[in-house]
Amino acid sequence: MINNLIKQNIDKIKERIEKASKKAGRKPEDIKIIGVTKNVEPVRILKAIDAGIVDLGENRVQELQEKINAIRAANKNVNWHMIGHLQKNKVKYLIDSVVMIHSLDSVELAQEINKRAQKAGKIIDVLVQVNVAGEESKFGISKDEAMNFIKEISKYRNVKVKGLMTIAPLVSDPEEIRFVFKELRKIFIDISRENIDNIDMDYLSMGMSNDFEVAIEEGANIVRIGTAIFGKR
Repeated sequence: MINNLIKQNIDKIKERIEKASKKAGRKPEDIKIIGVTKNVEPVRILKAIDAGIVDLGENRVQELQEKINAIRAANKNVNWHMIGHLQKNKVKYLIDSVVMIHSLDSVELAQEINKRAQKAGKIIDVLVQVNVAGEESKFGISKDEAMNFIKEISKYRNVKVKGLMTIAPLVSDPEEIRFVFKELRKIFIDISRENIDNIDMDYLSMGMSNDFEVAIEEGANIVRIGTAIFGKR
């Protein structure tokens, strides 16, 4: 029953992505779905993997480690992403576990990631989190700081900025927050045009279960979806 429901949910999401992509003159296959596994038990995560979700995002480091071990024990190959706020003292626990950190929001965090990555002989892909709406409850750098922040981060050779991420305010009508996605897209383009050394503007991660269609229309190529896949936690 769980298997069918999760697969049906994923099929519906893919249909909605296709519709939104076509509306924006884009290819649906260019949109990466990250299944958000916060508070989702491994048995349900495995059903999503079986239904084709191979990129998974977790908000908390401890939960991430537990789930990595559980999914690995089931012999499933997936890409794990750290999508929640990351404290400096937790970086050491995930440097070998994730393909990308989506929530870089301070120079101090970049320094720590760089130090740990250097020690591990790796280059870590990151997205810079921008608090476009200026919500006090959300992490991320301000939109006005984005350009200078990116230039500062470009100095760290074991940290590779691959794009930007934002979390829009939760509203009942996604049209109310279209401006957030438009603004991040504008910042994304402005940074791309600077051709900053060691910076690749490949990914625009914005849009979640309640607003991903509007985000896609405004340029998102990564959407982070939890509730629409797994149901309410």
